Amino acid sequence: MTNRSNKELRQYIHAQEFFEDGVFSEDPGWARNLRQSAMANLKQIGLPTQRRGNEEWKYTDVRPIARTDFQLGTNGPSSEISESDLAPLSFGGINWIRLVFINGTYSPDMSSLSGAGKDITVTNLSEGMKTQPDLVRNHLSHYADYETKAFTALNTSFVHDGALVHIPDNQVVTEPIQILFLSAPQYHTSVSHPRVLVVTGKHSEATIIEGYTGPPATGYLTNGVTELVIGEGSSVKYYKAQRQGQDSYHITTTEVILGRDSNFSSVNIDLGGKITRNNLNILTQEENSSCKLSGLYMVTGTQHVDNQVIIDHAKPYTTSRELYKGVLAGSSRSVFHGSIIVREGAVKVNAHQVDKNLLLSDKAEADTKPAFWVYCDDVLCGHGAACGQMDESALFYLRSRGLDEQAARGMLTRAFVNEVIDNIENKQFRNYVDELVENTLEDWLNE
Repeated sequence: MTNRSNKELRQYIHAQEFFEDGVFSEDPGWARNLRQSAMANLKQIGLPTQRRGNEEWKYTDVRPIARTDFQLGTNGPSSEISESDLAPLSFGGINWIRLVFINGTYSPDMSSLSGAGKDITVTNLSEGMKTQPDLVRNHLSHYADYETKAFTALNTSFVHDGALVHIPDNQVVTEPIQILFLSAPQYHTSVSHPRVLVVTGKHSEATIIEGYTGPPATGYLTNGVTELVIGEGSSVKYYKAQRQGQDSYHITTTEVILGRDSNFSSVNIDLGGKITRNNLNILTQEENSSCKLSGLYMVTGTQHVDNQVIIDHAKPYTTSRELYKGVLAGSSRSVFHGSIIVREGAVKVNAHQVDKNLLLSDKAEADTKPAFWVYCDDVLCGHGAACGQMDESALFYLRSRGLDEQAARGMLTRAFVNEVIDNIENKQFRNYVDELVENTLEDWLNE
């Protein structure tokens, strides 16, 4: 580890030592060993700040994150936090299961677990280590790579609290499970490391919704890791929306393992954050598994959003569909890197990938990099990528029908993003996203 890396990590090394002797001290020994192993790996690899030869982070500069003195909160959920602070993430019915975390710490007072069936486990991770020790130990950090991925190693170095969801065999959870992470204002620049573990049994169904928000003008870092293990014949719908503050940093890693005949669909919505990086990795571990991935990012000003999506078709007869769309205004920038891997012997794979970007400003920039790694001949794969400004002929047509320019631009932009929003099957969450997009466009067009 270089002197620079040592300086960048010093705050985290000291913080881990402090918490190991404090709130982490009651965790089982294997959890302590896991954290120490992750920190040892982090010390070896350092944060990905090097600009030369750093292909994985080529378009996203994380030096501002590395140079900021972030501090983990030492207190539990603040009594000053109210339901109104969760308003940016407020949606859903009264019967929805809800786990709420404030600055990375579970808030039982703001959570609602009454809708969970007696066979369904929905709890915070530190409690799950006690009540479901074998489940947690057999799955936690078995999929997210903390050996070579710096931010995953950083998260794992502090793994303690978070969300645990276990759906046993043949169970159908009819109402969505909400997992909400709120970064509350603090007297220092804060960091939280949200952790989510979802394990489903055979032939089960569930909808998981993750939400992230925080104060609009406070600098903080959210560095989250989610692991989803989808059992044989199971179906999981996974939605994620982040409305972080304009001065915040948002890094997430999501690892999905697909069992035989399983189905996974996701929709990711990014509207906030100063620098946002999403890593989504899908492994079709067994035959006949499938995934459908959608994403919508809307950025303005100097916002930067980077989506890295890797689908690893490890077994035959697997299917993937991928659609990401971005709307960029101001001097914002987006990055999309989509890799589809087809392993040797993975016959009859059917994979398709699309990324499209609408530039509302001459200063906005979108970088898109599709990639295929195909080691098998008997497959059907395709991709498409496009970046461009608004169609002037369509704009002229709408204006000739009596719409002013602002209304016409708004209508065309909404039509562009609707293809992603329509992939949200849950009506209440879809309406929530519709309203978010509407309000965002209205703010942009009125600037």
